[in-house]
Amino acid sequence: MASSSALVRALATRDSRLFFSGSMVAWTGLWMQRIAVSWLAWELTGSAFWVGMVAFCDLAPAVFISPLAGAMADRVDRVKLAMWTQLAIALQSALVAGITFSGHMTIAILLVLEVLGGVAASFAQPARQTLMPGIVARADLPAAVAANSLCFATARFIGPAIAGPVIAIWGVVPAIAGNAVGYMFACLSIYLLRIDPKERRGHPASASLFGEVMEGLRYAARHPGLGPILLYAALGALLLRGVQEILPPFVERLFGRGAESLAILTACFGVGALVAGLWVASRGRLEGTTRLAVFAGLAQAVATVGFVATSFFPFGMLCAALIGGTASIHGISVQTLIQSATDTTYRGRMLSLWGLITRAFPALGALSLGAAGELFGLQWPTLVAVALFLGVFAWGLTRLRRMERELEGEPASSASR
Repeated sequence: MASSSALVRALATRDSRLFFSGSMVAWTGLWMQRIAVSWLAWELTGSAFWVGMVAFCDLAPAVFISPLAGAMADRVDRVKLAMWTQLAIALQSALVAGITFSGHMTIAILLVLEVLGGVAASFAQPARQTLMPGIVARADLPAAVAANSLCFATARFIGPAIAGPVIAIWGVVPAIAGNAVGYMFACLSIYLLRIDPKERRGHPASASLFGEVMEGLRYAARHPGLGPILLYAALGALLLRGVQEILPPFVERLFGRGAESLAILTACFGVGALVAGLWVASRGRLEGTTRLAVFAGLAQAVATVGFVATSFFPFGMLCAALIGGTASIHGISVQTLIQSATDTTYRGRMLSLWGLITRAFPALGALSLGAAGELFGLQWPTLVAVALFLGVFAWGLTRLRRMERELEGEPASSASR
């Protein structure tokens, strides 16, 4: 009951309701566009490599942009940064929809527009996420992080559920345009927030932007808890997330199905993530979160093996739900640890590293899996990636106890680091 009340408190204020409703609408549009763009790339090329390349172009800008975006989120007005970057995402979606509607879309144009969208998203992620401690009390932060992930998981279910029939009946354009509408709403919700001025900025600019990026990287590398958990998450995203990023070839080659089944599988990922997210939120405590993050990676690897080892669609749906659930547990746990253990001064930069992990590493994994899939089929490259992750999991076990001590206690001050 107490844990449920923590979740209720995290959603009780006007600002939290605005924040999470904006997130829900924007991410529903995001998942509609992801499904539509992925299917559009498959229709334009019929190639798993190019589907992977589209995912890569959307996610890879985080490699270069996220560290700078995190430093900016620590030194500028985070509310204004979140508003302008979300407006940019809406404009990118409108461009993709408009050019596709005109009949002039090519794979080259699509790749360029996905890069632009990826740049905007890399700035938006730390700007928006750093606002969360300004809308809830620190005691309710784990529940707020879980609520944020629940919004994403719910959108991951609703978005594909809407996108599948829309694409089947009217094509990809309305599904992509839905993302433009969603991010315009999110931009308005941020404008209406009343955030404490102390939470709108991390600190006054004290060095060059590049200098602050390097300072953030050193902070993460020296931190005995944050450094290892971020590395574990990065390697997991590289080796395990590729399957989710290039689903169309799996749908057609493994299961012999089309766009509606793509939406069904994506919705299964979302249902699993939603159920798991509700469970994590119901815990309402920080203790044991590090262990959850590590072992959820192993469970995701096992579910991935099940997904690629079958052509029986109902079993594939079950494995997709398990992948979504275990990935949700891992993601919520890591985000909670970052928000809780990071000194306020570095919050934007640490969340930007998380953004880099969730965008750039899946992009690289998708590109590698798509290229290998053209040569060897999709199953064996996926199984090799899972085998490599088992080594990562073994390494994570050796660091587990120290990570627990460092990440589940009170955050150390920047001076002590």
